[in-house]
Amino acid sequence: MKPKSECAREDVQKAASDPQSVIIDCRTPGEVAGGTLSGAKVMDWLAGEFQSGVGAMEKSKTYYLFCRSGNRSGQAASFLRSQGFEKVYNAGPYSGLI
Repeated sequence: MKPKSECAREDVQKAASDPQSVIIDCRTPGEVAGGTLSGAKVMDWLAGEFQSGVGAMEKSKTYYLFCRSGNRSGQAASFLRSQGFEKVYNAGPYSGLI
């Protein structure tokens, strides 16, 4: 069972213009080649980019994560929470955000 989206599409749209928010695409480069959200930072969960890049992320910011189905972004959200991040949302699948 895939994780449920923890925010609305409108929340992610608003986050795109908020300097205290970060939108992260957790998909692979092949998936991203088909398109991504404007301003989204690409951090491939499967290749470990996300896990290795967490040290450079600011805990004071709000993070909105998405992937193809919501599964990887759910794992990434759980990982961030385990690292002490509090404002983290699994935005679910990319298809629900475009």
